[in-house]
Amino acid sequence: MNAVRSDSVDFFLGTTTPAGFKGYFEPLRREPGMQMYLIKSGPGCGKSTLMKRLAIKAEQRGEPIQRIHCASDPDSLDGVIFLDKRAAIVDATAPHVMEPDAPGAEEQVVSLYHTLDADALHAHADEVKRLFAQNTALRSRAARYIASAGSLLLDSRRAEACSANFEKVRRYVKRLCARTLPRLPEGASASEELRLLSAITPKGPVFYRGTVQALADRYVVFHDDYGAISRLLLELIRAEALARGYHIITCPCAMHPDDKIDHLFIPALRLAFLTDNRWHPVQLPGVQAVRCTRFVDRENLAGYRARLRFNERAAAELLEQAADLMAQAKACHDELETYYRAAVDFGKVDEAAAQCAGMLGLA
Repeated sequence: MNAVRSDSVDFFLGTTTPAGFKGYFEPLRREPGMQMYLIKSGPGCGKSTLMKRLAIKAEQRGEPIQRIHCASDPDSLDGVIFLDKRAAIVDATAPHVMEPDAPGAEEQVVSLYHTLDADALHAHADEVKRLFAQNTALRSRAARYIASAGSLLLDSRRAEACSANFEKVRRYVKRLCARTLPRLPEGASASEELRLLSAITPKGPVFYRGTVQALADRYVVFHDDYGAISRLLLELIRAEALARGYHIITCPCAMHPDDKIDHLFIPALRLAFLTDNRWHPVQLPGVQAVRCTRFVDRENLAGYRARLRFNERAAAELLEQAADLMAQAKACHDELETYYRAAVDFGKVDEAAAQCAGMLGLA
């Protein structure tokens, strides 16, 4: 696990899951009042560099932002969200292709295709196409390993569920929310952002611990090796927070994003509810730790011990292989970028970056 620490707020908006690529770019588009800038270009053509420049300009002005990292290369950006401006600029190319729904009104396309010398690229067409195909094949193989690991982890979650006292969980959440979530004044409007705090990457699992420290001062950490208990805990806390009118940031599980939440932030309270396990260990000072075994019939769960140990070992090996294949895919992508970089007029990219800064009020 690579636990990344920084003063900035960092998330992912997409990752490879057992069900294939899962992205949250569309929900970002639907956040109230969000103005989208959709960057279109090829690999290595300056999209990430452009966004990094805009992020630095905003930070120098003291404006709050969220950096959105690429799960295929966490050192590269897939987007930047300018919170006060209600604006976001994102890489709108595969695997998270976005087209404007209301061109000009709510979205603007920032095309960098004009910066490319097509003739220079055409001279290497066969090699470029081969590298695109090789990259796709490697990513597909990695996805199959992740799918296999996901099946094992789901089996472990179901095994734990067979020993869980879910009514005890519900009673606990009622007490917890009564203590930690004061009711807001009448008319408070609930809202939700969807972000990923962790993902499987070429570096292995990456967890943005620095984001937790940037967004919260109080941490309730659920230690849950298998996920059945924390799944219900976070579902119930989310529902209660929304019912009480809070704005929340919900972070789905990178392995099972459609049916499991891993983390939840309530920025107004500087409060975070976090799931701790081997895939994203939460090592923070001053946490309120909750061991999820308190909600489990341990004697019954012991009957699954051999199955759970096998699943954990096998899933870890599968995810290690997936990360290795993703690293190979990144190396392939890096080679692909060399052809594009040689064909790009970066002076024109600089001009586009200046135009974007102007549109975002950062010039």
